[in-house]
Amino acid sequence: MDKSKRSFLKSKRPSFRRRLPPIQSGDRIDYRNMSLISRFISEQGKILSRRVNKLTLKQQRLITIAIKQARILSLLPFLNNEKQFERTDESIARPTGLRTKNKSA
Repeated sequence: MDKSKRSFLKSKRPSFRRRLPPIQSGDRIDYRNMSLISRFISEQGKILSRRVNKLTLKQQRLITIAIKQARILSLLPFLNNEKQFERTDESIARPTGLRTKNKSA
């Protein structure tokens, strides 16, 4: 066979492996189960999509409700913006408060 025709032939792929489902049958989807809930939240604190999570529709709805309940009860932050809370030396050095005029008579 020519090399040009070889590229069109299917290459032998390793057998397809099934990934384990992200939620096992024994896992309880609950707002108190932080180890489970934290797997479905991005670094920014956003809820990951169903396509990314590989969940069923029912599981995704239950996860979303559990995350929202945990946020309301302050178990999870609404946002995870670490940059917002970082302080630099410039922000500390700036004077704050009202400025008063120097009265010189």
